[in-house]
Amino acid sequence: MSVMDQDKTQAPLRTRARRLAMQALYQWDLSGSDLEVIEAQFLEDEDFSKADQSYFHELLYRTPACLEEVEAAFSGYLDRPSAELDPVERAVLRMAVYELMVRIDVPYKVIINEAVNLTKKFGAEQAHKYVNGVLDQAARRLRAVEHPQGQGGSGLLKKK
Repeated sequence: MSVMDQDKTQAPLRTRARRLAMQALYQWDLSGSDLEVIEAQFLEDEDFSKADQSYFHELLYRTPACLEEVEAAFSGYLDRPSAELDPVERAVLRMAVYELMVRIDVPYKVIINEAVNLTKKFGAEQAHKYVNGVLDQAARRLRAVEHPQGQGGSGLLKKK
């Protein structure tokens, strides 16, 4: 199987993993529950046969672990404090910015597209436009080499 074929078969698994991770991060943000409890609940209640479980795990644990750096990477592009964002928008932005910072193996356009789709499905009616704008601005800095309007400088975290 070529790398291209592998990417095509992996894409739907990651899409589902992102959806589940966003929902889990939303739950974590609102409830303050332990990530282990949330993960156990999702593993019990959700069908992971069509999801990349390790990607879900990474997004669920690493996004909160890097929260200060993640929020700093997008807060300058918000029109209000992060705490005032709709919880769905906040969860999507946090997760997508984590990916922009760390998962350089995933093209920034894929990350933004997935985040916009999640926001269309779970967010307020026009929230996807806001999320798209914030992520595009963040990608210009975090993925300056990749983004056609990149503004120089690397905002990448090292994957742990």
